[in-house]
Amino acid sequence: MGHKEKSKERKEKRLQEISLLRTIPYADHQRWWSKETIAVVTGGNRGIGFEISRQLADHGVTVIVTSRDASVGVESIKVLQEGGMEHVNCHQLDILEPSSIIQFSEWLKENYGGLDILVNNAGVNFNHGSHNSVENARNVIETNYFGTKSMTEAMIPLMKPSSHGGRIVNVSSRLGRLNGKRNRIENEAMREQLSDVESLSEEVIDGAVSTFLQQVEDGTWVSGGWPQTFTDYSVSKLVVNAYTRFMAKKLSEREEDQKIYINCYCPGWVKTALTGYAGSVTVEEGADTGVWLALLPDQAITGKFFAERREIKF
Repeated sequence: MGHKEKSKERKEKRLQEISLLRTIPYADHQRWWSKETIAVVTGGNRGIGFEISRQLADHGVTVIVTSRDASVGVESIKVLQEGGMEHVNCHQLDILEPSSIIQFSEWLKENYGGLDILVNNAGVNFNHGSHNSVENARNVIETNYFGTKSMTEAMIPLMKPSSHGGRIVNVSSRLGRLNGKRNRIENEAMREQLSDVESLSEEVIDGAVSTFLQQVEDGTWVSGGWPQTFTDYSVSKLVVNAYTRFMAKKLSEREEDQKIYINCYCPGWVKTALTGYAGSVTVEEGADTGVWLALLPDQAITGKFFAERREIKF
């Protein structure tokens, strides 16, 4: 059996283990949450976002599903309610529009007093199969990175004080790994800069983004050492990962009852619209690690990257 087959076999075995773990209910002493616990899931109206919303609601958390199209959000929570989940609501949100984020923030504070869990799931991808165009690079970066960043910054002041800590989960991808065997960033200086957590800053991360977008505009991105598969999507997730590590360090300085833990995870190549339904992982499997991270009992884990409920390297 070759390396590829062995790797696939290991992954399938792990997914089977997780499928079994999902059937085991949390013990009472592990359940730090209740229906008073508020989770916001961006892009929660379909795909992984919808399944994360469903699983969180199934665990007894009150879930706010956000979507760009308000009517689609209404339809999605109807489905959840028909499935017996009462504590769900929806609100229109476009993470690219500052005014939309402000409006949502005000509504959330007025109606729920804030939130406990944020799942930054909203994202876009325009490449499928072997196609690797960067014509939508700016849209991809603005949505997947700057949208995630804007939403995080807006929600942090609304995080409710808690001995269990607020939770932020960023949906990311192995495609954005700095040091992966495949698809890694070949620009060594930039790789080292983004790897150094101690000196990592928003300026460094935004600088990498600006360099990439400038090279896309100039037509020089191919020789820039960027990931060669799904380039714009991979870069967007690479900087989401870096931002997660930067924010973990920044948030660690907060007072004990004001703690916020932030992590990112790769759901795998899931059968959703984002992958052109070409994925090999079900939405239930893809959502699992995100839900697991959001609900971890006694969580003091922050600034880490996960897949299949295990920590992986950046």
